[in-house]
Amino acid sequence: MLKRPPQRTILTYGTFDLFHHGHARLLSRLTALGNEVIVGCSTDAFNAAKGKQSTLPYAQRRAILESCRYVTHVIAEEDWDQKRTDIVNYNASVFAMGDDWEGRFDDLSDLAEVIYLPRTKDISSSLLRTRLTLEDIRVAG
Repeated sequence: MLKRPPQRTILTYGTFDLFHHGHARLLSRLTALGNEVIVGCSTDAFNAAKGKQSTLPYAQRRAILESCRYVTHVIAEEDWDQKRTDIVNYNASVFAMGDDWEGRFDDLSDLAEVIYLPRTKDISSSLLRTRLTLEDIRVAG
């Protein structure tokens, strides 16, 4: 008999640039925690405010997330402070992030269970960008 996830809404955030198996693994694990997974995808403007630049524009990253079977709904992440409001507005029971953010969002525990999941080893969008840049150099050279 298949075990169904509890009736809870899970909320997570990220840039989700260069979508890879680590992203898919994170989202898959979130579906085991609840029946609805809402993903806040960082906008290009928010990334710029954080000093980051993604390889893919927001609209493309959002479209990739929306096509993922683990994701129920995608929202725009436009600033740091919206998380508290989003937890309330989407009635989220769980706020989940990768463990590289451990402790950063503990202040949200008055509204939802805060969980930090282990990252997938040896993969990240930053690593993929570095590999792509090295490959571009080899091809150009």
